[in-house]
Amino acid sequence: MSFKVCVPVGTFLLAATLLACQQNTSKQEGQEQTVAGEALQAPYNPVFYDSLQTAMQSYYQLSAALVKADTAAANVAAAGLKLHVDSLPVSLLQMDSTHLGTISSTTGSISAELLAFPAEATLEGKREAFQMVSEMLFDLVRNTGLKGQTIYHQYCPMAFDNKGAYWLSDKPGILNPYFGDEMLECGETKDTLRYK
Repeated sequence: MSFKVCVPVGTFLLAATLLACQQNTSKQEGQEQTVAGEALQAPYNPVFYDSLQTAMQSYYQLSAALVKADTAAANVAAAGLKLHVDSLPVSLLQMDSTHLGTISSTTGSISAELLAFPAEATLEGKREAFQMVSEMLFDLVRNTGLKGQTIYHQYCPMAFDNKGAYWLSDKPGILNPYFGDEMLECGETKDTLRYK
C-alpha cells in the first residue's frame, strides 16, 4: 500500500475509534444515572433500622436548631442524638467482623464528638462539630442503609470560609444549618440515597 492510501485509511480508523469511545462513554454515563436513581438495599435487621431512624430524627432536630441558630435547642438535640447513637444495636448487623468493627468505630467517634458538643462555646464551634458528625453519620448510613428512607446529602460551598461542608436531610429542599437565616437556601443536594 502506498503512503497516499495509508494516511486516509489511518485517519479514518482513528476517527472511527474515537467515535466508538465517545459513544461507549455516553452509554456508561446513562447506565450510571439509572443505577443512581434505583433504590438501594437495606438488608439488615429491622430493629437496627428502627433504632437508626430514631437517631436520624434527633440528627434532623439538631440540624433544624442550627438553622435557627438556637444553641440551647442544639445542645438538647445533640444529647438526644448521642443517646440514640450509643444505643444502636450494632450487634444485630450480620456482617463480617472487619466491617462490624468499622461500624462500631464510627458510632464511637460520633458519640465522642457529640459528648463534647455542649462544651463548644460558640455557634460556629457547634456548627463545626455538626459537620464532623454529619460526615460520620453519612458513612454509617452508606454502610448499613436505612430501610424505607431517603437521605439527601447536601453541600454548602461557602461554609467555613469557603472550605465547604456537608449535611444530611430527609427533604430535598435546602435549609442550610451552617448559615441559617443569613443564607438559608445556600447549597445543593450532591447525593441522594434511597433505600427499599
